[in-house]
Amino acid sequence: MTYAGTNRGGTTAILTAESLVREDAERLATDLDPVGVAQVQRHFPEALDRLMGEAALWDRELAAIAFLQARGDLPEAVHLLRAHRSTLPRLAVSEPVDPDEIQLLRRIVPAHRSPDGPQLLGRTVDYTARLLRAPGAADPLPPTADLLDAEPAEDGTHPDRPPQRYSRWLADRDLLTARGDDGDPEPFDLALQNITLPAPRSALLSAMAMAETGGLIAQWYRNILGPDGYADESVTLGDVRHGRLPVRVTHPHTGNPVAIGTIDTSECEAIAHLDERGEDPSRFDVGFGMALGHNERKAISMSIMDLAAHRYADSPEGRPLQQLILMTTDGLASNGFLEHLKLPHYVTFRSMVDRAVAAGQEDSPRQQECDHDH
Repeated sequence: MTYAGTNRGGTTAILTAESLVREDAERLATDLDPVGVAQVQRHFPEALDRLMGEAALWDRELAAIAFLQARGDLPEAVHLLRAHRSTLPRLAVSEPVDPDEIQLLRRIVPAHRSPDGPQLLGRTVDYTARLLRAPGAADPLPPTADLLDAEPAEDGTHPDRPPQRYSRWLADRDLLTARGDDGDPEPFDLALQNITLPAPRSALLSAMAMAETGGLIAQWYRNILGPDGYADESVTLGDVRHGRLPVRVTHPHTGNPVAIGTIDTSECEAIAHLDERGEDPSRFDVGFGMALGHNERKAISMSIMDLAAHRYADSPEGRPLQQLILMTTDGLASNGFLEHLKLPHYVTFRSMVDRAVAAGQEDSPRQQECDHDH
């Protein structure tokens, strides 16, 4: 598609619009009580986690700067951060992270009441009534003494080791289907390689890790809704975890792995009973999802989509599902295409008008001939 060039008047209007953006940024920076980068990091951690995940760049300070510059508009902030990421050199490639090294901040196992290791609710609003209240206002529904004394205290001691995943519990009982690639293939790099179908699992996981959170959730929800409008609830979540993982690189002189920092991650394992036609009903399959920061919604939807992509890979729905994951969930791509519709399309639309007028002129003599025959 081509675009008509702006004329002089259009250029002046564009420059004036950009000057309004600059003036607004300068005004906000010189306010008596300006919002700073540190305040954004402290008050909007979940928003920054989502932003860094969709931009595929872990840097809280840069994310806060992008958030401020975009005035809280996450798609615009993702665009800013992705554009900045494209200017950064690749100084090193990290060692593969071991998810079992996670320093747990939160862990729930919906599939089992008493799994190996603790269930840590951590900070969550999963069980909280959504009541709007002003900052500093008292809790309108504080817990009562009856609630606090409803259950006896449990022994909170657990072995000092990484808790066993629930999928390992299934595997130990020979209930898990065999899954995995032969050998250790290099992960697919979306930044350097063109996507082709069928795509390897690493490409699908990489695409979902960078996907727009709402878009990925929408695709998950679309795929679980049945023709009757009811959701398919045959998938159960195993481990849902949030915590910190160390990042290591190989030292250029010693060749040994060296820890250079930590990242926050959310991960999930989704479990499905293989009870459809042609499957082994004595087995379960597990999907995996991992997202940067505290973003359980993305990790959960990612794990279920990973499960579906593998489970239905050889069916007629397999390739369209991969295409949906790879081609429609990237927020920067979809928002970019939508935003370009606001650019001038004078020439292309004028050609459509000319064709419509010409078609009408061709139909008019034909209609007159038909009327004359009758």
